Amino acid sequence: MSAPAANCPNCGAPVTFRWSSAVQTTCEFCHSILVRTDVNLERVGQVSDLPPDASPIQIGTEGIYQNKAFVVIGRIIYHYEQGAWNEWHLVFNDSTNGWLSDAQLEYDLSTQTQAPPRLPLADEIQRGNPFQFNGKTYLATSLTRARYKGVQGELPFQYFDKTIVLFADLRTPNGDFATIDYSEDPPLLFEGRAVEFDDLHFKNLRLFEGWS
Repeated sequence: MSAPAANCPNCGAPVTFRWSSAVQTTCEFCHSILVRTDVNLERVGQVSDLPPDASPIQIGTEGIYQNKAFVVIGRIIYHYEQGAWNEWHLVFNDSTNGWLSDAQLEYDLSTQTQAPPRLPLADEIQRGNPFQFNGKTYLATSLTRARYKGVQGELPFQYFDKTIVLFADLRTPNGDFATIDYSEDPPLLFEGRAVEFDDLHFKNLRLFEGWS
């Protein structure tokens, strides 16, 4: 992977991108949110202190999924009425990217896919609704309204200071997973599978006191 580099327009610190297609990143030194425009970086905000996080996954964690190695290069943190979760941005060794949802010890790995001509509107979808995408029949299992809480690292799009967003999670009986993300218009579709932590063969995890 190529590693384009620039300097933070706020503090002057060097900023190197792990992924050549990254659009947004955060400065590790002053926590500025930086948007990439051609070869320049524009400061669009600043990350507040990130909430406490019990996940062992961190920026720079590596793993393997379906025989493809990946590295964690960014995350979006969401807060909802029952707590918070991480959406970890992954880049694979073939330069494709994906997302690992990390919520209360449940993990789903997905990639953005082509949405059908019409996804249900946010006020139309209900739990239990069936949907067919790419030859699979999903049931809507949860509807979550969440607020952006923070960002870290590299993302494939601009994402900061968002309002409350609806996410509809869909599942099949054999472990297929999909999310309809209503943060954009038209909404975005992500498809993948539920995964077990140990199946991703992680290394470079965050260590906690008392771990051996």
